[in-house]
Amino acid sequence: MTSTERFSVAWPTFRYYVGTAYRRYNKLHIYGKLFIWGTICVWVSLATIFVVIGPDRIGQAFYDLAHKINQLPFGWLIIAGLLVIESFPPVMGHTTTVTLCGYAYGMKGFYIAAGGSLAGACFAFAVLRLLFRERLRRWSASNQKWIALETVVGAKGLPLITLVRASPFPPWGWAHAMFASVDTVALWQFFLASFVLFPKFALFVLIGSRLAALSDGDQRSHMDTSTKILNVAISVGGILLSTTAGWIIYRAMQAEVRRLQEMTPEVDELSTEGTDDAAEEAPLLGEYAPSLSSET
Repeated sequence: MTSTERFSVAWPTFRYYVGTAYRRYNKLHIYGKLFIWGTICVWVSLATIFVVIGPDRIGQAFYDLAHKINQLPFGWLIIAGLLVIESFPPVMGHTTTVTLCGYAYGMKGFYIAAGGSLAGACFAFAVLRLLFRERLRRWSASNQKWIALETVVGAKGLPLITLVRASPFPPWGWAHAMFASVDTVALWQFFLASFVLFPKFALFVLIGSRLAALSDGDQRSHMDTSTKILNVAISVGGILLSTTAGWIIYRAMQAEVRRLQEMTPEVDELSTEGTDDAAEEAPLLGEYAPSLSSET
């Protein structure tokens, strides 16, 4: 296939995804658009800091922080506490903290990452649902996307909940708000579905343990070239594997929602939009949020 033929095949696909993204962006409420632009600003700021300060100095600082935490008697409790806090939206940084477990404790950090994440997820789910139970019922009764999403989740139960949970979207904290917003999701189902994330935690802890050796100048100076290449390959390969697996699971989750034959096409489309727009449309965080401050 020539380059011209490849371009003629790729261009319609590119236009389709760009057009779809633009249309979905225009449908968002103002809070959803602010969330997207805020996220972009955060990533641009991080990239700027990375370029200006330099990866060596940032890596060394991260390693020194991890080493100090490791020396504290209850350092593991500090990291676990961070994981719990980051389970509440809109707090971010969960993946970084999981990677920090590998920096500070090596592969033993997996137990901290898995335990803290699972406890934080279930705690956030329970608190959000307990505090907003009545508001959730009033809100969901008037929102067609959430009615469709509840119908789909109620029809498929734990398998679909597990698939959505394994998907990289919605992000960590926002996913808890989404699941707490769907009345057909029980706490025990959410708890069991969260176990599918353990391999992901193990992978990022492994990446953190390899990056720790590369980040410390003293350890790096004593490494031979083959060891450095191996550590870099494990780190980069792990990130690519996680990204690819997340994309595959996300597409499988969307396909599963659409394959529900007992649902009408309209319900399929609305339920799919419900998962895509969870960060902006969830009644705990979206356009319904202003009424919370006005009622309290």
